[in-house]
Parts: sequence; structure tokens; C-alpha cells
Amino acid sequence: MPFRPLLLAGLFAAMGIFAQTPPTAPRVAHREMRHGATVIDDYFWLREKSNPKVREYLEAENAYTAAMTKDLQPFSDALYKEMLGRIKQTDLSVPTPHHGYLYYSRTEEGKQYPIHCRRKGTMEAPEEVLADLNELGKDKKFVGLGSFVVSDDQNLLAYTIDYTGFRQFALRVKDLRTGQVLPDTTERVTSLEWAADNKTLFLVTEDEVTKRSDKLWRHVLGSEKFEEIYNDKDELYDLGLGKTRDLKYLFLQSESKDTSETRYLHADRPADHFTVFLPREKGHRYYLDHREGLFYIRTNRDGRNFAVMTAPVSDPAPKNWKVFVAHRDDVRIQQIDVFQDFAVSVEKGDALDHLRVHDFKTGAWKEIAYPEPVYAVFPGDTPDYDSRTYRYNYQSFLTPSSVFDYDAITGQSTLKKQQEVLGGYDPKQYASERLWATARDGTKVPISIVYKKGFARDGKGALFLYGYGSYGLGTPPTFSPTRVSLLDRGMAFAIPHIRGGDEMGEKWREDGMLMKKKNTFFDFIDCAEFLIRQGWTSQGRLVIEGGSAGGLLMGAVVNLRPDLFKAVHTAVPFVDVMNTMLDATLPLTVGEYLEWGNPNEKAAYDYMKTYSPYDNLEKRAYPAILVTTSFNDSQVMYWEPAKYVARLRPLKTDSNPLLLKIKMDPAGHGGASGRYDRLHDTAFEYAWLLTQVGIAR
Repeated sequence: MPFRPLLLAGLFAAMGIFAQTPPTAPRVAHREMRHGATVIDDYFWLREKSNPKVREYLEAENAYTAAMTKDLQPFSDALYKEMLGRIKQTDLSVPTPHHGYLYYSRTEEGKQYPIHCRRKGTMEAPEEVLADLNELGKDKKFVGLGSFVVSDDQNLLAYTIDYTGFRQFALRVKDLRTGQVLPDTTERVTSLEWAADNKTLFLVTEDEVTKRSDKLWRHVLGSEKFEEIYNDKDELYDLGLGKTRDLKYLFLQSESKDTSETRYLHADRPADHFTVFLPREKGHRYYLDHREGLFYIRTNRDGRNFAVMTAPVSDPAPKNWKVFVAHRDDVRIQQIDVFQDFAVSVEKGDALDHLRVHDFKTGAWKEIAYPEPVYAVFPGDTPDYDSRTYRYNYQSFLTPSSVFDYDAITGQSTLKKQQEVLGGYDPKQYASERLWATARDGTKVPISIVYKKGFARDGKGALFLYGYGSYGLGTPPTFSPTRVSLLDRGMAFAIPHIRGGDEMGEKWREDGMLMKKKNTFFDFIDCAEFLIRQGWTSQGRLVIEGGSAGGLLMGAVVNLRPDLFKAVHTAVPFVDVMNTMLDATLPLTVGEYLEWGNPNEKAAYDYMKTYSPYDNLEKRAYPAILVTTSFNDSQVMYWEPAKYVARLRPLKTDSNPLLLKIKMDPAGHGGASGRYDRLHDTAFEYAWLLTQVGIAR
């Protein structure tokens, strides 16, 4: 009866008895042969999601966490109230002009979700509610909006919605003239686009088991038929749909981590077949746009940081390609946006974003200037091809999210709206800097840091270090109104822009993946030690956080240097690397071979096993650890953090807390879907981290 202790633990937890005694997960040996060796996993049984004993164990962990953090509640509540007090709860986004309408979303105090609306011609016109997520999610624990696409004639809205947290989106089509929801629907839709006839929908759906986006369908409204027109059977690739801003072409992008292939279709000929632009070639990534009879191709064919080429639609073979934006060794081209009169090259270099604007009439390039040395810039929503302005978002550690329209003719940026931070926030009370740490191999690693003025660099200050460093996804220094609560309590906040992201170009990504993945972990540790040496903090005052692949980072660095950190929050952490990457039926496996490696190959297996957090837990002292996750997470399955905690608990030799907090109600990889629910979670996590360094109010 191996589960009897578990049943008792669950019963005791439910009764509130012994709730301050940590649950003990039973050990049930699961054996596998891997490359000639027997591997035993005593907690493999926690994968059995439908097993009531699994749920009982997880509920026992939740009860233990609740008991151990009971005294934290007043502080958490105070932080929630404080952070909520900075947010303008009833608010309106900047309206986006599109084909005669102004599209926007708004929030109302007390309501969890935004309301998506439009007005015709002017904001004085009557409001049309396109989708009220509060109504759509009435009596639901979770509401996730996926695609949201209006037909070219602006009469029909196609959107997808998920009520599970498992990224399982269903199609809905609404006639905006009548408000009627049409019967056209299907499940597991991951992307969609309208054809120019305003009645044909193209949809991509996912595989039921692996959740890989693998099939393309054509559907004519009013018919019962969803016609499968393409199936990408290569398990390394996912499909996605796009449409050019001039509405002339639909693109079907088939993409793996290192290779892509695009098919195109005239939007006004939906019955035709998609045409392959350039067949996939290992290592070649390219992306298309269209303007005035030319395809614009962002390609890494001639350099890893990408260039932009043009090719005539009539004969787009590579022999006809011409350089539009040349490759540069020190700048990565992130995307190219083309309009009737201008183009915008979105770029990144020296861990900073750049927007360069090209005037097609004069051939001149202008770069948009920004007022701070450390900042983040993102393209906004400019859907109209004939737009004279380009919308972008500017923010920094100090400057709240700010929406600008850049006039491509005059070169002037106009502020349309800045996020209002209530409660008397004054950016002049804070400072931010760009630091450079030297990693153990001599590489210079940028660090963005923010703190309240007067912060003493005497080694006594508390510091919050946040990291990610995977998939070529950089971590920009953005503004957070909730972070002010940390800064005001004397805690500095820093982001080390470690390898594995894209902050310093494509090579930065390549040097933090596959057989170089451990650079990511070493960079994080080396940046932490640099900050300690420079007097920003000390080992007893340093807390760290990361989620998903950043949770892998947390697990790896804690195994490598458990003495270096006082407390760790690891969210939806990818910590059971070997078991996940050896199970090809899971969503994050086959396609991820190109990010982490394929452990079915001995060399990759041996390397990955040296850093997999779950496989490298040992009997020793660990810092305080809070692990958060969701039972319905589809990207990192709940059992990874659950197994990690179960295995670590009997191994740790210290008295520091080890807590698992798991959302059993529907929630996703990003946690709760409602804005108030998410804020409660943040308040709890901040309260826990702050108290670990002696800040309790």
C-alpha cells in the first residue's frame, strides 16, 4: 500500500491537522534504460494527472504552503492594496485607426478582463462592443483570448477563446452588423486569417497530443466543411498564418527553431493553392512582407543577424534578390514593417532597441531618438497600409509605458498616452544604470539595474535579480508599477542580459543554447557575483526569480551555487529536463530538440544531464525556495515542479522553507487570467521574497 501515507497526509491537510508538517510524497520506483544505464525516478507517478492520489498530494502541498505563509497574509494584503492603488482601474487604450474605424480596449473598475470595442470614424460615434471578456467568461475560472481578426470589410470578427488554461482555443465568428455569433466553429485553433472575399477563413489547428500546430484548413462561412489543405508532418515545425498590411497576400509560415519556410497565396484567390516561396533549407530562416509588387525578405542567408532583401513578385528567385537593409555584425534586424510611403526596420544592438525609418520617396533613413540610456521600444499597432504615422511603445525602468505616433514625413514623435501611475509616483526619485559584468570566459554581459536614489552600495542592500536567457528572447528593461513597491522598500532590481537571449545579436542566442547552454547559467552566477563585488548586495540579501525556461535557470544556478542566493522564486519551472525531453508525446519536446538538444543522442544526453535541475539535486543546504505553477499548464506540465519539490524535500539539509503553490482551478502558463487575481499572486510572491531578506512591511 505505497500510497497510504499520502492518503493520510491529504486527510490531515484537509482537516488542518499537522498542516505545518511538510507533505512527504511516497517513493515508487520507475525504471528506464537510457543509453545502457538504468535510471530510477521515484516520483514519476506524479505524472498521473487523473489519479486522485496525485491531486491529494498537491492539495497537501497547498495546505502546507498556506500554513507556513499564514503570517505573511497581512503583508501580502497590504502590498496588494498598495499596488492596486497605483493602477487606473477604469481606463482606455489608445484607439487604433483601421479602415474607417477606431479600435480600442477598455477596462472597468472591479472587472477582471478588458472589453474590446470600436467606434466608426470618431470617438464621438456610438460604441460597438466587439468582445467583452467579462461576459464571455461569466462563471468561468479562466478566460484566454487568442486570435482576434476582423475581416477586410470590417463586418466580421473571428476570434479564439480558451477556458481551460491549457491553450486550447476554440473558434468563434461574430457578425458585427447584427451582433450574432455564427455557427461556424472548430476546436484547437492556433492562428487564423480572412481571405479578401470576407467569407473564407484560413485556420491552423494543433495536434491533440503534442499541441504542435500542424494543419491548415480552409472554411467558407455558412458551410459545414473545414477542408484540410496542408499538413506539415515534420515534428520539428509549427505552422502560423499571417497577412500583409496591404491585404494582398496571405502567408503560411512553417518554422522550427533554426529553419523556416513560407508559402503565399493571393488573398483575393482563396480557392488557389499556397505557393512555396523558397523551400526549407537547414539553418535558413526567412520571413516575408509585400509592397508594390516586391516581396521584402528578412533573411539570415548571408549573415546570422539578418538582412532585408527585395524580390519581384513576378520572379522572386534568389538570383533576383536585391539588398534593402544590409547585414551588420553588431545589430540584429528583428523585423521589417513596410507601408505605402515608408518602412521601419526594428533592430537590436548593445542590448538596446532601435527603430529606423526609411522614406521611399527620398531613400533617406532616420533613426528615432530616445531620452534615456536604458530603455525598451516595441512596435505598436499600425494596421493601415497607407498610414502616414508609425505607432510605437517606449518605456524604461523609470518611464511608464508610453504610446507614440511617429510622423514619417516630419520625423516628429507625438505622445498619445502614457500609462498613468496613481499614488504620487515620481520618476525623479529613482535611478537606472547599464552595468557590464565580465563572465568567466571573458565575455562582457550587460546588466540593467534600477533603484531608489540614496541606495547605498555598501553590500547591505537587498537586490532582486530576474533572469530568463532562452529561445533568443531578450528581457527588456520595462516599467512595472508593482515593482515600485520593491524599490520603495530599499530593494534594487536588476536584469542580467545573459546569453541565450538576443540582446547582443544572434550569436548571443547561439552561445546560450544546445551544447553551450551552460553559458546561460554561468553568466547569471557571474553577474550575481559582480553585483556583490560592486557593493550592490550580499549573499544574504540577494533574491532571484525566473519562470518557465527561466525556472530552469533558477534550478540550475541553485544547484551550481546554493550558497550564493538567499531566496528563490521559480515559476512554472522547466526543471525535469531529461524526462520531458525524452517523451516525444509532450508539447515541449520534439520541437525543442533544436533549443536544448536531443537526449536520444548520447552526447546531448550526457551534456543535458549535467545541468538538469531535477537530476542534479543533492543532499546539502539550499536557499529558501518558493515554487509556483498551475495544474493545467500546457507548456511546462505541473508534474515538473511537483516532482522537483518532492525530491528536494528529503535531500535538503537546511531549515529554509521549501514551498509549492499550485493553482488547481483552471489557470495557464502565465498563471491566473484575471488582472486582480494576477495582482494578488504578485503581492504574495513579493511579500514572500521581501520577508526572506528581513523586509516585512
